[in-house]
Formats: sequence, C-alpha cells, structure tokens
Amino acid sequence: MESRISIISIIVEDTSVASEINELLHQFGGYIIGRMGIPCKERGISIICVVLEAPGDVVSSLSGKIGMISGVSTKTVTSKSK
Repeated sequence: MESRISIISIIVEDTSVASEINELLHQFGGYIIGRMGIPCKERGISIICVVLEAPGDVVSSLSGKIGMISGVSTKTVTSKSK
C-alpha cells in the first residue's frame, strides 16, 4: 500500500489521558513527520496536530486508537496524491 501525507487533528478535553496519547504517538513514531501541541488553558483543553507519511491502514489505526480514548476527539485529512 502506498504512503500518503495525512494530518490527524486531536482535541483533548480530558488532559489526564495525555500519557495514553503520547504512548500511541510513540508507537507510530516511525511514520510521524511532525507534531504540534497547543494548550488552550482558558477552555481546559489541548489541541494536537500530527502529520504523518504512512499507508491508509496505519493512519486509520492510529486515529481510531486515539479516538477511542475517553475525552478525546479526532479528525483525519489525507492528501489525494500518492
């Protein structure tokens, strides 16, 4: 399967689960090009953007695992070009 560039946007409403998210990101670290975290203290949430170069099944796996964590929402965008 061909790799594409994807972005996973993550909103963390329960910051106590940060270690679970970081562990998953570490497991998929070989595919991660970069990541940016933005704490939004006034709302009590954190926003994370992760850019990957990976096959679709890898991106879906990571996004799905992160999205199953309570208090976390994800959305993924993938490039059309291969």
